[in-house]
Amino acid sequence: MSIFLYLLLFSAVLILCEAAETDPTDGFVAVPLTACNFVLQKPYDTPLEERYSFINGTRRLWVYADDKPHDPNSRTQPRTEVRIHGLDYTSGVWQFEGHGFVPNGTSGATVAQIHGSAHGATTIILRIYKNGDMRHYSGKLIATDLYDKWFRLNIIHDVDGGRVSVFIDGAKKFEIKDNGPAPEGCYFKCGVYAAPANISYYMESRWRDIKIFKKI
Repeated sequence: MSIFLYLLLFSAVLILCEAAETDPTDGFVAVPLTACNFVLQKPYDTPLEERYSFINGTRRLWVYADDKPHDPNSRTQPRTEVRIHGLDYTSGVWQFEGHGFVPNGTSGATVAQIHGSAHGATTIILRIYKNGDMRHYSGKLIATDLYDKWFRLNIIHDVDGGRVSVFIDGAKKFEIKDNGPAPEGCYFKCGVYAAPANISYYMESRWRDIKIFKKI
């Protein structure tokens, strides 16, 4: 076989493989969302407009390392987050989708999570560290070079199967066993939530086209 024919065949195989890839939302149905489903958490002593904006479909959320927690009785780190309200779940297969943007310099900030677990406060934490690295908590590297660009994030939680999968721009990047569902239910969050250590003074993320899906 000539080199030309070999390259042509190789290209055709690549095209077929790409076409065979499925979208992470295939087999899911979108759950209708209203403004009531988007609950904001921010430093308790700061007006919302000083930590959040929603303009032309883009939610911008920011926080400072010395901000107060979201509740005067809380000992947690400062945050400005969107909490998906009214869709807490304890079974089934659920999915978060959103297009995120993290400006250069934000580090040590959780930008998306599933809150609730049978063992611990969260099922999964996705943090951004310097160089735009996304990590599972502060450990496993999931993606790199995410600063200053829009990326599509999909998180699938198969509660009955006990698995959580993370997709970036349609490609599966990470999968982990969960710790079981919280009795009171799990729910999705996005924004910025400071890690316990090694955080930047200023932390920000932006989100648009947030959707929730459920397996058919």
